[in-house]
Amino acid sequence: MFRHAVSEDAERLLQFAARTYHQTFVSSNTPENMQAYIASAFTLPQITAELSDPRAIFILAEVEGQLAAYAKLFPDEAPECVTGNAPIELVRFYVDEPWHGSGLASALMELCLTEAQQGGFKTIYLGVWEKNFRAQAFYRKWDFMRVGEHIFQMGDDPQVDWWMMRAV
Repeated sequence: MFRHAVSEDAERLLQFAARTYHQTFVSSNTPENMQAYIASAFTLPQITAELSDPRAIFILAEVEGQLAAYAKLFPDEAPECVTGNAPIELVRFYVDEPWHGSGLASALMELCLTEAQQGGFKTIYLGVWEKNFRAQAFYRKWDFMRVGEHIFQMGDDPQVDWWMMRAV
């Protein structure tokens, strides 16, 4: 059910990532801003480059051969508000709508924490939109705490994202 993504997954992951991003945010953003962001963030060259970065960890969840969820972990320089030792960012965490409430998200989060721990990381952090209440509730259930905020540019709309973190 779970596996690491490989370069051959690029096209499939691109389509899934763009679709789940659109599902998650279309009701709260203008079509123009959605299109502008998706056109820049979800391109085949971008996904291919991300998959080929040896520091990136992509975890795919498949059910009956279909992608159902994915996560991306990436060790990068953490924002100042992330004060824990040895941090890794949970850059993306998306579950397809048919799988909401199924326990798949919890299983994927457990695997992300295991990957982080096995990689020697002590802290995991993420950014979540201040208006994405469902995601915030899920992250709080997993003991993530709000530690700061930053601007996420969605097309021409500067939106506030919260930084959240927890110990691994």
